[in-house]
Amino acid sequence: MAARQEVSAWRPGVPGVVEVFHAHFTEHAYPMHVHDVWTLLIVDDGAVRYDLNRREHATPRDTVTLLPPHVPHNGSPATAQGFRKRVLYLDLSQLDASYTGPAADDPDLVDPLLWRRIGRLHTVLADAGAEQWEAESRLALVGERLRGHLRPRLAVCRREPAGGLARDLRELLDERVERGMTLQEAADLLHAHPTHLVRAFGGAFGIAPHRYLTARRVERARKLLLDGMPPAQVAGAVGFHDQAHLSRHFSRLVGVPPGRYARSRR
Repeated sequence: MAARQEVSAWRPGVPGVVEVFHAHFTEHAYPMHVHDVWTLLIVDDGAVRYDLNRREHATPRDTVTLLPPHVPHNGSPATAQGFRKRVLYLDLSQLDASYTGPAADDPDLVDPLLWRRIGRLHTVLADAGAEQWEAESRLALVGERLRGHLRPRLAVCRREPAGGLARDLRELLDERVERGMTLQEAADLLHAHPTHLVRAFGGAFGIAPHRYLTARRVERARKLLLDGMPPAQVAGAVGFHDQAHLSRHFSRLVGVPPGRYARSRR
């Protein structure tokens, strides 16, 4: 079977929804990466397998998957036919950071009503003539249902905070996404040996610090591309050396090159 890649992405202008992303992949495999927002995923055909929080998961049709911000995950087709998915990227106004632990512990929700509500919300968001009130109302119902699943888990979720050194490095990287920094500069600022810094970060978050930084840059690139900025300008704006550098990493993490992604805007 020839590899198939179809994507459609747009920013709907509905408060709380950062991006809508529809895709059909037959072979593309996402490497470990992070998002700075919530990822709400439903699969229409096929299935996705992924690793999150050092555990393997699968998302078949009729299952809702909720991936929390800043928790590394990957993804690949679980069937020979690949998968067709619809994704909503939601900001923290919809789900605050307190729900991160419960979602990371059990990201897959078997809830037919929630699945249908998310599907209807996608239909409304794809309709340029739809009323914004309808989209906001449907989003509110989805958020309520998600919180209903996660809230009971808060009492039993006692996640240990990430180690101080790893947390400090993540905050440092978040502050310097665009201009970046060398490993030695980070080590000097945090008064740690470079090797210890890399091991602490990987042990705490399950992803190497350079991959974390790259993923954050790609996230920012997505937003700028959907705002209409040309890929060549986006590369420099988010900290990549040039457009080729952006394209290489963007294709690995999103599944298509930045130019094609930008052309998929509705």
